[in-house]
Amino acid sequence: MVDVKRLRRLALWAAGALLAGVLVLAGYALVLLPFTPSVEGLLAARDDKPSVLLAADGSLLATFRRTPRDWLPLDRIPPHVIDALIATEDHRFWEHPGVDWRRSLSSLAQTLGGDTQGGSTLTQQLARNAFPVEIGRARNATRKLKEMITALKIERRYSKREILEAYLNTVSFHYNAFGIEMAARTYFDKPAAKLTVAEGATLIGLLKGTRVYNPVLHPERARERRNVVLAQMLKHGKLSRADFERLEARPLRLGFERQDLGQGIAPHFAEAVKRWLLGWAAPLGYDLYTDGLVVRSAIDPKLQRIANQAVARQLDALQAVADVEWGRESGKLLAGGTRAYVAARAKTEPFAHFWATHAELLDAFVRESPEYAALLDEGRNAADALAALRADTGFMQALRERKTRLEAGFVAIDPASGAVRAWVGARDHTLDAYDHVQRSRRQPGSTFKPFVYGAALAAGMDPQREFDTRGVSLRLSDGTLWKPRDMGATPDGRSTLEDGLVFSRNSVTAQLIGEVGADKVATLAQRLGVRESPLEAVPSLALGTSPVSLLEMASAYASIAAQGEYRAPLLVTQVSDANGKPLMQLAPPPGTSGERVMDPAVAVQLIELLRGAVNRGTGQGIRSAWGITADVAGKTGTTQNNTDGWFILMQPQLVAGAWVGFNDARVTLRSEYWGQGAHNALNVVGDAMRAALAQRLVDERAEFPTPPGAGLRDFFRSAGEALKRWFGGAAH
Repeated sequence: MVDVKRLRRLALWAAGALLAGVLVLAGYALVLLPFTPSVEGLLAARDDKPSVLLAADGSLLATFRRTPRDWLPLDRIPPHVIDALIATEDHRFWEHPGVDWRRSLSSLAQTLGGDTQGGSTLTQQLARNAFPVEIGRARNATRKLKEMITALKIERRYSKREILEAYLNTVSFHYNAFGIEMAARTYFDKPAAKLTVAEGATLIGLLKGTRVYNPVLHPERARERRNVVLAQMLKHGKLSRADFERLEARPLRLGFERQDLGQGIAPHFAEAVKRWLLGWAAPLGYDLYTDGLVVRSAIDPKLQRIANQAVARQLDALQAVADVEWGRESGKLLAGGTRAYVAARAKTEPFAHFWATHAELLDAFVRESPEYAALLDEGRNAADALAALRADTGFMQALRERKTRLEAGFVAIDPASGAVRAWVGARDHTLDAYDHVQRSRRQPGSTFKPFVYGAALAAGMDPQREFDTRGVSLRLSDGTLWKPRDMGATPDGRSTLEDGLVFSRNSVTAQLIGEVGADKVATLAQRLGVRESPLEAVPSLALGTSPVSLLEMASAYASIAAQGEYRAPLLVTQVSDANGKPLMQLAPPPGTSGERVMDPAVAVQLIELLRGAVNRGTGQGIRSAWGITADVAGKTGTTQNNTDGWFILMQPQLVAGAWVGFNDARVTLRSEYWGQGAHNALNVVGDAMRAALAQRLVDERAEFPTPPGAGLRDFFRSAGEALKRWFGGAAH
């Protein structure tokens, strides 16, 4: 017999417990209410006016957005996309007040039963996406309550259509694509308005897990998920049976293309400008992402495109050199040109010999990877973590490719104004966002030597003074002897100061810094333009042992080209508000003098020495390989073990510099020949400068001043060399 009284007591107890639980939750919700975010600015992004970066000619270089998206009004989003979203994610969206209590209780019961279920409505998902910091991602009751409270607040403040619009314009679709418009362009290479039903269903299916259902990496899985979305549309009357069966059978057809995030032809330059702008704008109350600032730069888009092409062309050829030289056991030079290496690359496993002989280095690379650190954080021991990653073919392939990818930086500056005309921070911004123009610090090698010779000339030394190049040694501050070596010694062991720079003789350079003092050399380098990187005033500084940036070096050479006047690198010329009112003018008026940092006569002497480096010394490839006949001067640089290759070229209207090397200094070019700046970085600059001259972006007729007597000296030198060649030929 059923004990009715007992059942009644149990029912009352259960009801009381439930009521108590509800009251506790309600009380806790009231406590949490002040800690939930304000929802007033939820649609603010719709009215954002991103700032723009313009080139010198007014063309668009970059758009500065907080998030890479293009906001699309709801009436421009295909209805079938909205139907797919609601049918799949929240079919009672139009009825609930922000929280679907029936669905929430059902998911709670299933979760308690061991089958974890999500019960979030679209409004709750929007709350979570819009306020990730305030609400968080933790799987606990507090986070869920904050999400629910925020969703209810959103529903009270905004209409259902506004909520849908906000959701579809802010949700992430992976690959840095936020919102339905960027998703459509990324996965199908078309605007959202032109999405088909199947394409819209594919994108909506992706929302369940952007990695799990990634159509690029997991097409079959994505297709199955798309069909689930189509089935939900059928179930809720948004798709006919015939259309469902037709679409269900379709293969997945993508038009995948990562989107240009508004950084245009000079992405590393745009990033450098953005860093500066953020620091400038915030104290003044401007928001770079919403106030529509118009930022005009000094970049010449024609020269920038030339620089992009030169870096891409020359680095692809040099990559072939590295791949082949390190791919073969023999370290013998294959050729003095890159064509033979490009042809041989198809028959060579890139860097096979390098990895076969550098197993310990490969293990070090693995241990330094974020993936290795993540495995350790999970509790794996070091040996297991290393073994797991070494067994991961995909990871190891990506690691090898990343470490053996040859990189470059290129920058061009107008010495008359300091204006930065071109800036290439790496071969490809999507593969390497690290900027090798301003942020990277590498040893400059022999490109630093002009500062030593400049200090010597400033001290009154005669360019024709002779030095003994045999057995040169200097005692360093730690007591050890430094014995610099020269690549090509003279037969009589003698060299003039001039030839010391022209032929990059370390023995002469070492004696010069010993006489003038490392501190004076460092001071001159800093005055000329090396103003950010610390310089260690020691004798080895003469050979470029203190790391510096490419931008600093090009700026210092620009000061020499400007006959001793320093002008800070000018990235931005003007900043205006959204209405065109100038907020800041940075470009100096034409003809404005720079900071005097070197005597003009000394600068002209130094330019003459660097002319010689191009005409008959280490930089003569500019003439012989690239056919440049304009009046130019410059210097090559190579660091120890062929780690870094440098070349900086001065022309009266343009100074261009390049660095070539690997991001990890433990990987280098193999041969002495290709490791020299004269055979890697020089090719980048030569390629760019030849095109700039051909397109008349700089005047080929422009000339540097010549020191008194230099022309006569050149005549006698040329005559002497001609006689040597004639008598040498007669002897043969």
